[in-house]
Amino acid sequence: MSDPPLAGLIVADFSRILAGPYATMLLADLGAQVIKVESPGGDDTRTWMPPIRDGVATYYLGINRNKRSIALDLREDDDLAAARELAHRADVMIENFRPGGLVRFGLDYDTVAASNEKIVYASISGFGSGAGASMPGYDLMVQAISGLMSLTGDPQGSPYRAGISVFDVMAGMHANIGILAALHHRGTTGRGQHVEVNLLSSALSGLVNHSSGYVAGGTIPFRMGNAHPSLFPYEPLPTSDGELIVIAGNDGQFRKLCQVLELPGLPDDPRFGRNQDRTANREQLRPILVERLTKRTKDEWFRELLAAGVPCAPINTIDGGVALADELGLAPVVTVGGIPSVRNPITFSDTPARYELPPPGLDEHGEEIRAWLRS
Repeated sequence: MSDPPLAGLIVADFSRILAGPYATMLLADLGAQVIKVESPGGDDTRTWMPPIRDGVATYYLGINRNKRSIALDLREDDDLAAARELAHRADVMIENFRPGGLVRFGLDYDTVAASNEKIVYASISGFGSGAGASMPGYDLMVQAISGLMSLTGDPQGSPYRAGISVFDVMAGMHANIGILAALHHRGTTGRGQHVEVNLLSSALSGLVNHSSGYVAGGTIPFRMGNAHPSLFPYEPLPTSDGELIVIAGNDGQFRKLCQVLELPGLPDDPRFGRNQDRTANREQLRPILVERLTKRTKDEWFRELLAAGVPCAPINTIDGGVALADELGLAPVVTVGGIPSVRNPITFSDTPARYELPPPGLDEHGEEIRAWLRS
């Protein structure tokens, strides 16, 4: 096997919380040497508990493997000099301070690029570097402002946030796409550039069909609970012992569903033959499907429908999701330094991800990094 694909790349990680650290962990898994710069108080997520493992927040553990930590107080001359030297040597710098927040330290893009022409400098903010620069960038704010919460929850109830910080994760992945594209461009020009990502833009992009429905079709979507505005069935349906996700993503899948449910004439009914007809007549179709599904258990239907090529799924808790991934041979858990974490989701045929360093303690590698910066 060859070295990981990003071997030799030096990443100065001045980010904290979620979007930036998640992005840099993925880069580190792929071979980049990530140096995590923390304040003397440490990344906030070190204290976001419970849950915990051996006294450390699992939130922090889940997004910081394969990194080295150095604690720097940018208000102290020696520490600021070390931070500047790190930025000078890095191939990539990533930060999620409020826009303009690093100017007074001489760690903003223009200042860093003046001495390090090759730097790919990635900034992650909540609402961009223009009129929204002063707004704090918390995922929950963006879920509310973007419209996601208006789409989540019971139609008759209150809006709900997603169960994870979905736009932090999405912005981290968008940042990595931008970083890798800028590195590719640097390979032909020798020059780096400033990559900017903000949570609101990531959110509007990530709302995909809903945001497209508005900007291209003038339609403001509304909360539908677990229902899909453009497909039916595409939601949980009751069985004899609980709900099962049942999906007919096209007319062929609906025909297979009807075969398994012993409803062979249903696809020829003009109310249900095409997806747009099923969607328009969902309130007539749903009780017909439910009447059949409640004859057997969700596990029985899951096995039979899946075998027939009908997309369906039990509604698991996370332990069930991990167990199924393991059963399918996806090896979802890796253990680094005795600490289990979720495997990098990308598989390479020749340059596999690496899992070498557990999430670092605060300033665990400070002495080593300072010596390197002085050399």
